[in-house]
Amino acid sequence: MPKIVDHEQRRRELAAAVWQVIAEHGVDEVSIRTVAAAAGWSTGALRHYLATRGELLAFACEQVIDEVAARIQSLQLPADPVRAVRAILLETMPVDERRHTEASIAFSFLALGLGDPELARVQRRHFSSMHDLCRQMIDGLAARQALAPTPENVTTLARRLHAVVDGLSVHVLAGHLTADEMVAELDAYLSGLTGQGASQVGATEPEIGRTPRLP
Repeated sequence: MPKIVDHEQRRRELAAAVWQVIAEHGVDEVSIRTVAAAAGWSTGALRHYLATRGELLAFACEQVIDEVAARIQSLQLPADPVRAVRAILLETMPVDERRHTEASIAFSFLALGLGDPELARVQRRHFSSMHDLCRQMIDGLAARQALAPTPENVTTLARRLHAVVDGLSVHVLAGHLTADEMVAELDAYLSGLTGQGASQVGATEPEIGRTPRLP
């Protein structure tokens, strides 16, 4: 009988190999050769799935978007709406090794997408997904009457929240903030946004170093 190949499993192995190369050596080292070596595949076998470096990077970023979305869906959220928003946002931010790698992949597309239409498409998907998430968070807080009084409308608040989350993440990736400092700044922003004290916003369990559940 011919050998049955589990293509979905092979793609998961490939995604893990791309992330391994990025985590150990950086985005610049991603290539057909380095990813094939990390996966234990031949370059010919890898090209059967993804033929170019651009396709590898696009695949890795879209896998990040899908996995983060699935993790968020599986979260057991606190009853308090502000803490729930905090927990969801931290799933997208570099608070531990895995999420640091995910953020490194996603934000690498800010530059890579400038010269490659396919990578630009993935970068737009990442940006749009994060904006939509922030809008959902603001709309949810507004529906629960958990926002502090403000003259700003929900569209502006969502854009601002998106800018804060992305900005803090980039500062960690650049080494200007530690993960703990990033979380403290997020708590301070959510405190001002909702009128809750920073100690109320913070989770009862520490987030730093927690391994997120996989879907």
